[in-house]
Amino acid sequence: MTPKEQPSTTLQRFFAGIAEHTFQVQLGVVDPPIVDYLTDLLMRFLRTETLHRMRSPRGRPLTELADLFLEASKRIGTARREIHRHIGDLTLFWTGLFPESLRARGMKQPLDRFVDYCEHGKRAYLIASTIEVHDDEEVPSEVLERLGRHFEMCAYGLREVRREWERQWSDEGPGEAPFLIN
Repeated sequence: MTPKEQPSTTLQRFFAGIAEHTFQVQLGVVDPPIVDYLTDLLMRFLRTETLHRMRSPRGRPLTELADLFLEASKRIGTARREIHRHIGDLTLFWTGLFPESLRARGMKQPLDRFVDYCEHGKRAYLIASTIEVHDDEEVPSEVLERLGRHFEMCAYGLREVRREWERQWSDEGPGEAPFLIN
């Protein structure tokens, strides 16, 4: 292992440990493919460019859910599945880890936005799970289907993961978090 690979491996183990403990011990959910998927989601979304990696054919970043759904309706096969999966990932990330960010300024019913995000995420994962792909696809359709069917539980589990990493960070002191690499 090169020194360049080591921080990601350390961070991957940190997230995997918290996710496994949260889902298996706290929630009683023993589903290794889901826990692995959520750990991978945390790793992928560390980089902000991953949040807005979907682009229109002209190269414009697709940042709104409506734009993503519209673009997905124009695509077929693997490309369509990938956009729906991204919508599911994006909504799960925000509702699970940062639900407070969904409170738009001036919005009278921030709970409505949260519920809408959950519904869009569930729908996107379920659609992605039904799109035929090659057998060598990295994420099995069954995993995407379970994410859609158990979206709220996964979001709740991610909130608990966040609480645990914040607790560990506060125990270590600012700048000393086990996942911060100098």
